[in-house]
Amino acid sequence: MTTRRAGLLAALLLMPALGVAQPAPEAVAQVRAARLAQNAAIAGRLLDSVATFWTTDVVIVSSRGGVLRGKEAYRQAFAGDSGMIYVRTPERVEASSAWPLVWEEGTWVGRQGANGPAVLGGRYAAQWHHIGGRWLIRSELFVGIRCAGAPCGWPVQSP
Repeated sequence: MTTRRAGLLAALLLMPALGVAQPAPEAVAQVRAARLAQNAAIAGRLLDSVATFWTTDVVIVSSRGGVLRGKEAYRQAFAGDSGMIYVRTPERVEASSAWPLVWEEGTWVGRQGANGPAVLGGRYAAQWHHIGGRWLIRSELFVGIRCAGAPCGWPVQSP
């Protein structure tokens, strides 16, 4: 292999690795806006709107360890959650320069009603995919760290 070819091959191999660390400002802004819109839909208990932010095959690990697979299962979990309002607050949103993916992480709280006390809270991470011109959530992981009142009696869910 010539020196020139070896140099070109090395450059091509390094490009994706170097590019991953460079955020795409448009993707980051779009995902942050989508998260705000989904939070608003959750607060309004507009479950059909909430579900439009998930891929059909979304996978969720809930705050107590349960696993939900699919948009309809996740929507039903929201519907059966007795008026809890959840808010995700992103702290870090990072876009891949190599693939149509965005990483989001931050904190979440669950309130009893729109203005009620925060009775649950913790950390979360989400993977967003750009599909059909929109950013959609492919997976979310929630870890419950804080609780108060009745939710503290909810059992941890094991596989």
